[in-house]
Amino acid sequence: MTDENINLTPEEEDNIVELTDEDGVVSKFEYLTTISHEGEEYVVLMVLDEDGNEPEGDDGEVVILQIEQDENGEDIYVSVEDDDVSQAGEA
Repeated sequence: MTDENINLTPEEEDNIVELTDEDGVVSKFEYLTTISHEGEEYVVLMVLDEDGNEPEGDDGEVVILQIEQDENGEDIYVSVEDDDVSQAGEA
């Protein structure tokens, strides 16, 4: 994922969200938590496979996205490039 705005759309399933990136590619994630770090809010998501299932074993990947607001006051989610933020999510 790049440092672009990503739309977050909740589905009917528990804690499952779909992200649509700037190229229109839709991926499924499981919502894990929302965290605060240095005055900013972040959402933590686990990457799911193409069927919407958690990966087998220890192959799970976590994505941390910063929560920002667009010009209309709507929440948007932006990829995090900052290593300090990424490592804070691993603690």
